[in-house]
Amino acid sequence: MGETARGYFGIGVERISKPMNFGSLMRTAHAFGASFVFTVDPAFPARAVHRSDTADTPNGLPVYSFADADSLALPRGCKLVGVERLDRATALPSFRHPHRAAYLLGPERGSLSPALVERCDFVVRIPTKFCINLGLAGALVMYDRLISLGRFAQRPLIPGGQAPPLPAHRFGAPVRRRGGRRAES
Repeated sequence: MGETARGYFGIGVERISKPMNFGSLMRTAHAFGASFVFTVDPAFPARAVHRSDTADTPNGLPVYSFADADSLALPRGCKLVGVERLDRATALPSFRHPHRAAYLLGPERGSLSPALVERCDFVVRIPTKFCINLGLAGALVMYDRLISLGRFAQRPLIPGGQAPPLPAHRFGAPVRRRGGRRAES
């Protein structure tokens, strides 16, 4: 399958107040192949999202809920990527996604808390004129990850043109690992 990317990702929200938005984000995450979804200090119980999560995501992948920024726990080597409209944030089209990442969006009417922004390894912003819906923001981040880390043929040179075929994968020499770990690119 051409779109398979190495690594894994999860996506979550801090202080979300609308169950329908989280349900929509969960469903989209499931569709894009997320490994987990999570909340930090949500304003509702996770089971309240069943009406908007028509993919029944909790039966397909783990859903974690953390009480606060201090209790957020991620797998070893997983980079926390905040999605926030900050001047110092990297524009999403210029961002190189980590192979192991957890993306974190802020609440519907607010921003990520300073405590979580401080914990982020990276902060990205979607280059829009104003804030957009939380579910849409999450979908854009996941789509950008897919097209930048997935394996796709180049786009055609002219509108509506035929895309060139994807070249066959070439296997390199074996990679020797020291200490059981390999440096991430």
